[in-house]
Amino acid sequence: QVQLVESGGGLVQAGGSLRLSCAVSGFTFSSYVMGWFRQAPGKEREFVVNINWSGRSTRYADSVKGRFTISRDNAKNTVYLQMNSLRPGDTAVYYCAALNYLSDYDPSRARFWGQGTQVTVSS
Repeated sequence: QVQLVESGGGLVQAGGSLRLSCAVSGFTFSSYVMGWFRQAPGKEREFVVNINWSGRSTRYADSVKGRFTISRDNAKNTVYLQMNSLRPGDTAVYYCAALNYLSDYDPSRARFWGQGTQVTVSS
């Protein structure tokens, strides 16, 4: 049974930090690109960042470059998202996803999804 379980969301003031985790089971974690997407109220789900199987290659949305960092631990089947200098515009439900390619920026390309974790940034 495929499971992706996100954790670490919450309420934080602008300028603060959060670290999201996504623990995976039910498929070969190290074979997949892993990504984070987010969906704000009334908006479509959008790409945030992804990371290749080895962790050596990443892709970031322009809106989060320099503030967010993705990493993965294949021994723990877990992908992380360190979010610094958070802004109210970062408020959204954050989802982790398993992808085939680093170029899979479209949410429809995701193979598996987590249930999401809410991140709220107050001004």
